[in-house]
Amino acid sequence: MQVVGVEQFGGPGALAVHEVPQPHPGSGSVRIRVQAFAVNPTDTGVRAGQRDSSQASPPYVPGMDAAGVIDQVGLDVSGWEVGDEVMAIALPLSTHGGAYVQELVAPVGSFTRIPRGISIEEAATIPMNGLTALQILSRAALAPAQTLAVTGAAGLLGNYVVQLARAAGITVIADAAPKDEPLVRSLRPDHVVLRGASFARDVRALVPSGVDALADASVQQDEVVDAVQDGGAFFSVRGWEGNRARGIRFDRIMVAQEYRSFDKLEQLRHAVESGTLTPRVAEVLPAARAAEAHERLEAGGTRGRFVLTWE
Repeated sequence: MQVVGVEQFGGPGALAVHEVPQPHPGSGSVRIRVQAFAVNPTDTGVRAGQRDSSQASPPYVPGMDAAGVIDQVGLDVSGWEVGDEVMAIALPLSTHGGAYVQELVAPVGSFTRIPRGISIEEAATIPMNGLTALQILSRAALAPAQTLAVTGAAGLLGNYVVQLARAAGITVIADAAPKDEPLVRSLRPDHVVLRGASFARDVRALVPSGVDALADASVQQDEVVDAVQDGGAFFSVRGWEGNRARGIRFDRIMVAQEYRSFDKLEQLRHAVESGTLTPRVAEVLPAARAAEAHERLEAGGTRGRFVLTWE
């Protein structure tokens, strides 16, 4: 089968299509014929050699989001059949590898049916970012009317955090650059403040004591931590351990811990079907143009996700 990956870590140009043996599902797993896979910022770290690759061998294959059709079912699997359309989270550099593949072996629990009424390409944007958003909200454990600030609200992770938090009755303060304000307002946060250096000050103007929690989807770290109240919570998606300020709980979000979180995948499916969650595709490209997708993603300003498909 074909995969997109790197023989040697490097820039986007290191990505290429490679032929590898076709995998088969073992007990408790299925094989998914991948039709679409999303390009996320974490994928660029795999490509560049910024992740632990000691348990993998080349070609190193990125990708945490896939959608397609089950074409083989392993032993001891019930409730799933050949032909089921599913969306899955994948773990690059681990046993079953990343999502930039034509065939993905996925253990039960790491996939669910795609939501009704959306395309395979849209479904490919949901698992990894959706599970990240749910992990943040689960660990925040905010009650209705408590306050959550979200940086990077215009990005896909930020979109999902805002929408899921609002559905839970949480008061949401989201940031937006002027060009992104219409998009962010469409997510229906309670308040929108300007993205950038004034963020913490603007949040404090709305909530003088500071917010109960902050989801730092745009990785602004020290620049925005003053928006959080004493003893509040700060959620980092890039492993920041925080500055130990004012009794704030600094929590590093690791979506790999959600690899078999079937109940949360089902929650995401229902959220899309109910209109609570809006998948967002920036552009669909053929898999052979993965390097271009990585270049454009790293250039910044992408709204939604590039989705790659096998021709």
